[in-house]
Amino acid sequence: MLDILILSNGPGEVTTWVRPVVAALVDQLGLDQIRISVVISPDSNAGGREAEIALAYPGVTRSQAAQHFWPFLLRGQTLDNWDWYPQGIVIFLGGDQFFPVLIGRRLGYATLIYAEWEARWLKWVDRFAVMNDRVLAKVPAKYHPKVQVVGDLMLEAGAEQRQSEARAQGPRRIGLLPGSKAMKLQMGLPFCLATAEYLQQARPDLEFFLPVAPSITVEYLAQFADPAQNGRAIEIINGCGATLESDDGLYLRTSNGLRIDLHTTFPAYEQLTASTLCLTTLGANTAELASLGVPMIVLTVLYELDVSWDGLPGLLTKIPGVGRLLSRGINWYFYNRDPNRKFAWPNIWAGREIVPELAGWISPEFVGQRVLDYLDHPEKLEQMRTDLATVRGPLGAAEQLGVIVQEMVDQLSRGH
Repeated sequence: MLDILILSNGPGEVTTWVRPVVAALVDQLGLDQIRISVVISPDSNAGGREAEIALAYPGVTRSQAAQHFWPFLLRGQTLDNWDWYPQGIVIFLGGDQFFPVLIGRRLGYATLIYAEWEARWLKWVDRFAVMNDRVLAKVPAKYHPKVQVVGDLMLEAGAEQRQSEARAQGPRRIGLLPGSKAMKLQMGLPFCLATAEYLQQARPDLEFFLPVAPSITVEYLAQFADPAQNGRAIEIINGCGATLESDDGLYLRTSNGLRIDLHTTFPAYEQLTASTLCLTTLGANTAELASLGVPMIVLTVLYELDVSWDGLPGLLTKIPGVGRLLSRGINWYFYNRDPNRKFAWPNIWAGREIVPELAGWISPEFVGQRVLDYLDHPEKLEQMRTDLATVRGPLGAAEQLGVIVQEMVDQLSRGH
């Protein structure tokens, strides 16, 4: 028996990387060989429930939240004083690549890093699973034996749905994915609700649904539709409020009577694959929708919203007193230095815009008109589905990563 310690950080990594990797490890190695633990490191986009989400994955025995990370990194002390088997593997699935180096050394475990853009600490890490040949090309030749290209873990998100992509016949449904962080929901949820109202007036037969991110509760979500708590944002976009109701299912009811069904089952692939089109924010959502072949319009609603960033920029924007100004400055620079740059994952993969990205001081009416154009021209939606199928690539990254872990387990069992 040996330990598998997975290090991760934000909600995107936990849901789109950790989940399929855990499933692959359980499938390939079985729980009679391994014990899986998950430790979350701090992340500017974290919602606080990442450890809880990871613990719910079949095969995960224990998990620790980000607020307890530093004592573990610096002193090897977990909140619940976990015990450790003599042999194990540390798998990096998000955060700082230095973390598995230090933790692996302290525990005496082998280390495996999944590298999306760049493989670091090559001398001190045992194995690397990298996303593509571009990452491998940056690695000096002498380290190539420890590096293997496995593909994009984000594409695993909708793997269980990829073999059956027939869309259900019935009312046309629009999915709303406004995000899970306060900085996105503050403007994003009222904006999506206002857009839905515009669309419903033009197409009364449309239905709307919102998959609730596992990192938040429906009560937390509803706060951003409440004029008493988020009135300024609602006023800025000339929107309307909504209340949380549960008399016939769980839904938001706008002040004008529009119903937005809420789905708390995670992942909500059945609902997403049956949708006609989704309105989504940037982030892992765009990769998940792409993996499912779901057409989308990607929104970055600026107005007075402070966009959250990863890494050093994200930390700078949290400085009391000046963080808000820094956030606006970073935001302005980021979106104006290259107006043609694309940020949605399917567009990054394709190297061109295959799903529309609407950013800036856009209005619900403007977005609604784009949606109506797609509804009036279904051939455009079909082309988007075709393009998504072309760029999302083959599956198998999680399984290949599991094979690498099996090889490492075999080496450990032989005493190497």
